[in-house]
Amino acid sequence: MTLLTDLQDGILTITINRPEKMNALNKDVIMDLNSSLDTAFANEDVKSIIITGAGEKAFVAGADISEFLGLNASEGAAIGQRGQDLVFNKIEASSKPIVAAVNGFSLGGGCELAMACHFRVASENAKFGQPEVNLGLIPGYGGTQRLTQLVGKGKAMELLMTSDMIGADEAKSLGLVNHVFPLATLLEETRKILLKINSKAPLAIAKCIALVNEAAQTTGYDNEIKAFGESFETEDMKEGVAAFMEKRKAIFTGK
Repeated sequence: MTLLTDLQDGILTITINRPEKMNALNKDVIMDLNSSLDTAFANEDVKSIIITGAGEKAFVAGADISEFLGLNASEGAAIGQRGQDLVFNKIEASSKPIVAAVNGFSLGGGCELAMACHFRVASENAKFGQPEVNLGLIPGYGGTQRLTQLVGKGKAMELLMTSDMIGADEAKSLGLVNHVFPLATLLEETRKILLKINSKAPLAIAKCIALVNEAAQTTGYDNEIKAFGESFETEDMKEGVAAFMEKRKAIFTGK
């Protein structure tokens, strides 16, 4: 079972439950998140949603890289498109507030999942990053676009190109997360925020979400998916993924 769900006081908590794999996103998690979101949107008892990860080490430590082996450009682009359609864009466009409670590593697809949420709160041990260039890839789930919107062009450039990780306090200073809490109280504090939001007028909340999203609209998401797919046919991507699977340093040639 890749997800655990719990509904209390109008707040649905969705926990990605692959702690042995650092809650990495794979096809099953994407499909289960899609189904869980659809069910939540149709349930009038669900007023808002928290997305978090199982355990104390990771929110989502990235995509399951083993699923990238042997893919061509169109197959790679299809992964990005499917994830955006089924989960990431669906979260962003939700009329019900969705908050990421980031408990630990939030890397690659995990950072993109958190950024798709309407805002983020983090535990003190949280770490954020987009390490795709280490694989000869780029983010494929909206990372180049949402990171830029949240932290600004210059810092997004640096984080995307260096693949550096940042801690919770720096993420807060950059505007990537709104609050930082001790791990032990992360969910409790997130629930307090959502209980306040749940007390407001639902239709007005939905309009706020839609209009803020409209302010951030861009065609870059489609171009990102195309470029993500193109990366799959480079020698650097094949070397990067092989090095990751073999736990060695990649040697890139720019081909």
